[in-house]
Amino acid sequence: MQWELIVALVIAIPVILFPAAYVWYLNIGGILAAIRKARERRVAPDKKKELQEEEYRAAVTEALKHRLWH
Repeated sequence: MQWELIVALVIAIPVILFPAAYVWYLNIGGILAAIRKARERRVAPDKKKELQEEEYRAAVTEALKHRLWH
């Protein structure tokens, strides 16, 4: 191979691979965030069952007050 071709490949390969790797990184980060959010939603009803009825009502009332006034 001629040296010009080798230099062109050495320059072109990182220019192509780094943006592709960055896009993959963003996609995987988004997928992981969606998985975490889904897990939190799935766990929330289980925690509600663990609370006693009175504590649950107090927690809901406090949450609604916080949302309505802030």
